[in-house]
Amino acid sequence: MAPTDQTVLTAAPAPNPALLGLAAALRGIVGRDHVFEGTEAAILAGAAWGRLGCPLAAVRPGSTEEVSAIVRLAAAAGVPIVPWGGMSGLVDGCYAQGALALSLSRMRDIEEIDTEGATMTVEAGCVVEAAADAAEAAGLFLPLDLGSRGTATIGGVISTNAGGNRVLRYGMARDMVLGLEVVLADGQVVSAMNHLIKNNTGYDVKQLFIGAEGTLGIVTRAVLRLRPAQPSQMTAFLGVARFADLPLLLRRLERGLGGQLSAFEVMWPEFHALVTTPPAAGHPVLAAPHAFYVLAESLGGDPAGDAARFESVLAAALAEGLVEDAVIAKSQAERDRMWALRDDVRQTARDGPIAAFDVSLPISAMEPYVARVRAGLAAHWPASEGPTPRLTVFGHLGDGNLHLIAGVPEPEDRPAVTEIVYAALPRLTGSISAEHGVGLQKRAHLSQSRSDPELALMRRLKQALDPAGVFNPGKILG
Repeated sequence: MAPTDQTVLTAAPAPNPALLGLAAALRGIVGRDHVFEGTEAAILAGAAWGRLGCPLAAVRPGSTEEVSAIVRLAAAAGVPIVPWGGMSGLVDGCYAQGALALSLSRMRDIEEIDTEGATMTVEAGCVVEAAADAAEAAGLFLPLDLGSRGTATIGGVISTNAGGNRVLRYGMARDMVLGLEVVLADGQVVSAMNHLIKNNTGYDVKQLFIGAEGTLGIVTRAVLRLRPAQPSQMTAFLGVARFADLPLLLRRLERGLGGQLSAFEVMWPEFHALVTTPPAAGHPVLAAPHAFYVLAESLGGDPAGDAARFESVLAAALAEGLVEDAVIAKSQAERDRMWALRDDVRQTARDGPIAAFDVSLPISAMEPYVARVRAGLAAHWPASEGPTPRLTVFGHLGDGNLHLIAGVPEPEDRPAVTEIVYAALPRLTGSISAEHGVGLQKRAHLSQSRSDPELALMRRLKQALDPAGVFNPGKILG
């Protein structure tokens, strides 16, 4: 996904004399150049993808020890803390109005790459793309890949359990984390920097913090599992006539490619039209229009053999009628052009205000679900009263994740659009958030995806680890 409603910091609150001592103490910890007050925090915000509010101050520590000292100081002063990573989230998880924003942008070192053990030790502020490039330079592979790869940080993707383009084969961020270092709400540092794939020694405490969106602790360092380098990358752009053929094609590719299928991205025609017409820079890959478009990728270790297998499997899919047309990329430039279409999600906002949704549901339920959402929008905004809000659909169909982008005629219409998108999910055992998290935006709808006992357990964990509500207040549970 990409920014849908880029915003700036709101107006600064009136100066609070009681906080003057806090700012001075923060400078004593991190240095004068790394504390920003009021709207100066915009220096750290950069091109944030969501609302930030206006923090009381923003601080930029350079080590875990400094993070710990800051947490102890803020907790004693009764000042909440909101961690800032790459700020590319879409659910207002970095909203820091009246809080201390803690940016990990200085903590971006790649400390170690163990080529024998295939692990990487990295600070939480390291950008995902930089970590992936470093792994590649060492002859290894970090599978995590998402549209915000040049902005999102390792700590951020761990805290949101981000997914991305290769979940189908390699899993979510959770599946790549072996160990973590975390600062708790009292400033205590828990170092669980495990490098082992197998380690059944009681509770796996790192799992508490993966996907917790910074509400239970601040991730400062991580050990990531790397994979062997994949010298073979095959990419194809496919046209498909019927939704019913998509799951058949997915399983056909998985079976025929022997586990090498790494991405199966599907674009509905409205999305494809947006990214292939001006002002978009992209152009159609296939000569004729289709009901659905698939971007399929396989990764392997035998370039010549993998290419032959990929072409053979696609030829069989064409012969079976699962695919109407196909183009296989013959160069990295062609692969980049295909992926650029899928990544150009900014085009969904070009015709006016939108609301972005990130849902998960069984593949078999996707076609009737999308039809139900379209019907709901049409019923709420009948053609006689104006145009029905446009619905643009695309996503990681291989792992059950759809992105829906709906037009919002007026700001006051957003709750109605949201209710239409979410209403059908519980009966389909779907989720209101596949990979973007909950933050502030989805908090009110969390009960549509989590049972009362689950929510009660979440609250008990929050109370146990952060009884004073120091970390990221208001997010997830409120």
